[in-house]
Amino acid sequence: MANSNSKHKSCRRLGIKLCSSLKCPIVKRPYPPGKKAKRRPSPLSEFGKELAEKRKLRKWYNLGERQFGNYVREILKKRSRIENAALSLVQKLETRLDNAIFRLGFASSHDQARQLISHGHITVNDRPINVPSYQLVKGDKISIYQPSRGKKIFENLSLNLKKHKVVSWLSLDIEKLQGEVAGLPTMEEANPIAEISSIFEHYSR
Repeated sequence: MANSNSKHKSCRRLGIKLCSSLKCPIVKRPYPPGKKAKRRPSPLSEFGKELAEKRKLRKWYNLGERQFGNYVREILKKRSRIENAALSLVQKLETRLDNAIFRLGFASSHDQARQLISHGHITVNDRPINVPSYQLVKGDKISIYQPSRGKKIFENLSLNLKKHKVVSWLSLDIEKLQGEVAGLPTMEEANPIAEISSIFEHYSR
């Protein structure tokens, strides 16, 4: 798992805040890491731009290269039959279990969401699921595993959830520590940090 320093380097290298830390260096140093003489980035080629957009979206959802590529290629294969390919890709990424945990406020980052799932603290429809990529569908109920609720990581969860704004495609019952998939993610709420058309171009080469 990447440490916080490497994550911050990714934020600075890509020029956008990808982590959840309030102390992310990019807030005060919005330039790539390295010597001062190298801080002014060179203009990107079209290929370089495509690569940067791909990295932004991949890093935001905390995905490996192969896994992210598989999602994009799956959409590209269906592109001629899909009305909005960009939205389809975003919905695929948003309805991953780890992202839903993050969107519900059960975790402060995608990285922490993956940890909670991998350590067996999450259930879907009352069944423990330890696969972060588990694909959710409408009606699925996502909960904190009952035996895990006394753990320190969940100590102030109910209080924190009262301040958390949940996206419209998820509903949240704070008392039960349970969320439910109420619909499909929208592009407006997902607000992808990358230009998805450039990502498709990259994988179409």
